[in-house]
Amino acid sequence: MSWNIPLSLRLICGIVCAVLALAAEAATEAQSDDPEIPTAADAPATKASVAPMPTGYPAAAVGQGATVNGYNVARWAEDWQRMRDPGQRHDFLDRLKYLPIGRPDVYLTLSGELRGRVNYTEHAQLNGGEQRQDIYRVFVGTDLHLGSHLRLFGELGRGVIDGRNLGTPSGALRNDLFLQQRFADWTDHFGNVEVGVRYGRQLFIDGPNLLVAARDNNTLHVTVNGLRTWINGEHLRADIFDFDFNRLGNGGIDDDHTDRDRRFSGITGGIVLPRRWFDGQLYLDPFLWRQRQRNVTWGALSAREERYYGGLRLWGESGAATLDWTVNHQWGDHDGRRLEAWQALFAQNWKLGKDRFAPRLGFHADYASGGGAYGGRTLRNAAAPYGNNIYYAYGLFLTPTNLAAVAPNLVLSPFASVRVTLEYQWTWRVDRDDAVYRANGTAYAGTAGAGGSHTADVARLQVVWNLTPRLSLTTRLEHLEAGSALEQGGYRSSNFGAVFASYRF
Repeated sequence: MSWNIPLSLRLICGIVCAVLALAAEAATEAQSDDPEIPTAADAPATKASVAPMPTGYPAAAVGQGATVNGYNVARWAEDWQRMRDPGQRHDFLDRLKYLPIGRPDVYLTLSGELRGRVNYTEHAQLNGGEQRQDIYRVFVGTDLHLGSHLRLFGELGRGVIDGRNLGTPSGALRNDLFLQQRFADWTDHFGNVEVGVRYGRQLFIDGPNLLVAARDNNTLHVTVNGLRTWINGEHLRADIFDFDFNRLGNGGIDDDHTDRDRRFSGITGGIVLPRRWFDGQLYLDPFLWRQRQRNVTWGALSAREERYYGGLRLWGESGAATLDWTVNHQWGDHDGRRLEAWQALFAQNWKLGKDRFAPRLGFHADYASGGGAYGGRTLRNAAAPYGNNIYYAYGLFLTPTNLAAVAPNLVLSPFASVRVTLEYQWTWRVDRDDAVYRANGTAYAGTAGAGGSHTADVARLQVVWNLTPRLSLTTRLEHLEAGSALEQGGYRSSNFGAVFASYRF
């Protein structure tokens, strides 16, 4: 099927081309040793280098997530070659990070995680009784490097959930054993350009966190199956992919299968904006994606949907500010009916001082269009492929569909190893004739056309204590005060709390 490109995407492409031309001009004027030309060392301090490159696109911005204290949610993105030096090792687990097999560039890295967690929800689904979830997960990974070009990676996951009022846990919460990742990749360098290809089951998080994420809140991560290729230069990059999702059972490996009914493909680009334009480093990431699903429910109809995403993401650091802005247009069809939707997602904060642990004051303001699910010629409900599903509510009560939200927040570090985040969020629905939607994309029954625009107010507190680089403790508290859009549907306010400990090596 051809990719029909609307006027909005043509405008986006025009903006990208203009920025590309300016970036290329700036790069041509500068010399290779010009300090304004960013390299991996110029990446934001909170995101460490991922994989060693002679030079090239900043390693923190190639769509592999942030590496902090050597660890990354994508364990294959970690580089432990420093453990060749016995002086860098402090215990037996450090020895497991670099196990040579013959030549120094042929080695095995072992990784693992054990996480225990307790969740409490006062009103499950905002209309049920009290729920308690006792959860733990175990991840074990092997990363085999066969020289400087070829790598084989595998990761097993096990998830267990018990408690009270659980309903029927999905395979992402309860799974006896899941082959979470299994892939081979090949990389090479041609001058300052890195090229690579990866095939198999893998974690893919190259894009805005609200659109594509590991969903670390789940017991198991969201992974996909297929092909990813990339090319990373000094100032430009491109990531091309074609994936199917997974359909998980609750048992062992035999009941976890590739889901051919859900397919996700496209291209994500990247442009390093010249540092002379900003006091810091910003990146501009254009993207064009397509998601096809055979069974998507809007209103009373479950049918095939083909949804396209065309957008821009601007993110990074500029002076005391850190920002992550995304605008995307969505189009396509649902059961032959036209689909037209928009999302505008703006998060930013400012550092209040020059100290490394100075407080940060910020806010996020978000818009996700809605309407048409319960009547009308055009469907206007925005949706995310598989975004961060706790962003608007730790209790998984809200999602960026038919939603507008504003939330000031404050991040404090009273001690070097402790980070405290406070946030208060006001939330409305964009279209009163459409429903309010949960994090899993399902509608709250009875909310379409009932009540006002006010959905909820959400007060949240998170405390993260990094006792060591491997061990962290997290506490989350949340109160959701239901607004008229939920109350008229019979839904109630709720309190949520979670405590969990995570140990990684």
